[in-house]
Amino acid sequence: MAELSNLIERLGDAARERTPEVAVNGRLFRSAGQSLHVSGCDAGVGDECIVDGEGHSVVAEVVGFAEGISFLAPLGDVTGLRPGASVRVQRSRARPRQDALLGRVMNGLGEPLDGRPLPSELGPPREKLNRINPLDRRPISVPLDVGVRALNGLFTIGQGQRIGLFAGSGVGKSVLLGMMARFVAADVVVVGLIGERGREVREFIDDNLGTSGLARSVVVASPADDAPVLRLRAARLATDIAHRYRVLGKHVLLVMDSLTRVAQAQREIGLAVGEPPTSKGYPPSVFSLLPRLVEQAGSIAPGTGSITAFYTVLAEGDDQQDPVVDASRAVLDGHIVLSRRLAESGHYPSVDVEASISRVMPRIVDASQLAAATRFRELMSRYSQQQDLINVGAYVAGSDAVTDRAIKLRPELLAYLRQDANERADLQESRERLARLLSSG
Repeated sequence: MAELSNLIERLGDAARERTPEVAVNGRLFRSAGQSLHVSGCDAGVGDECIVDGEGHSVVAEVVGFAEGISFLAPLGDVTGLRPGASVRVQRSRARPRQDALLGRVMNGLGEPLDGRPLPSELGPPREKLNRINPLDRRPISVPLDVGVRALNGLFTIGQGQRIGLFAGSGVGKSVLLGMMARFVAADVVVVGLIGERGREVREFIDDNLGTSGLARSVVVASPADDAPVLRLRAARLATDIAHRYRVLGKHVLLVMDSLTRVAQAQREIGLAVGEPPTSKGYPPSVFSLLPRLVEQAGSIAPGTGSITAFYTVLAEGDDQQDPVVDASRAVLDGHIVLSRRLAESGHYPSVDVEASISRVMPRIVDASQLAAATRFRELMSRYSQQQDLINVGAYVAGSDAVTDRAIKLRPELLAYLRQDANERADLQESRERLARLLSSG
């Protein structure tokens, strides 16, 4: 009998050597929509856990806790999970070199979507949206050539600026983003496609970004059917990748499409863990997340690079007073509004000159260009004010000198704003053409 006991003990020791013991950190006892409730979990907010189901495991992120219960947001399908399922903390992942990321397409976990293996998994963002000391930021003083005439000439963008691209659906924002990604005078482009239709991811990469644009870009895609926490992960990951290149001294263009989908993902998570809805159903965590995410961009200590960021904001029903639109406008350094009226008339890019603004432009351009841009907007505005009278033939020439000039220069003003998707307009050419336009007539 003693020999049999010793044999069983030796077999048990051998089995444990072949299969290392897994530490269980908690037990699942409830699943409520997008929230898993776990008892006995010692992980902190933001940590990643693995919930073991029948036949598969589900990765989940800790998003809150209350009275000994941890709330986990799953990153995948929860089918097969049962009460009592074990929960364990996920180990940190390895990270590849920066040069291994260029030309790659990945999801919010850093896993490749392009069928090519990464040297190692990218893992969750290293930076947890740490606060940057405002006194560590460098002033924005150098203009950035984005390759789009309307922006270069009338709303000059600075290195390190954060700009909102406010648009409804179907007004050409993806084409405009693709133009900037291909033409911008930046070292690296990081694109975050958050919450969009899966079809649009491939179309943006093939049609808008193109082979040349992808070669110097990193794309992080999390389509609409991803779990909300995975969409948030993708936004943080894209921001983190841009930060890594900035630390290396690179000038980075960060394009995030869209900030509204990030807010909606946070809304789903916040409501699932019991946050009270406030404006239009958005909980308070949404309005604290937006500035923390946006403030990661910009220019910091001398010797490092910069992150110039474009965040698209979806104006649902073209409502510019939507709470996310309003909150985004308050934390950004300017906004470019795309007009449905212009898009429907075949005018691309459909930039609404009167509704758009770059808050840093007066700091980074000379007085002559600033005066020319102001004059351009004045002429566009004056024509809009008198358009009804002009269209019906009721305006009398000579009644107002500014209106007379706006009518005379109208075709040239519109031609300046129009630009083919494959045409690049550099900063110097945009300035010189603007000056020639306003000096004529």
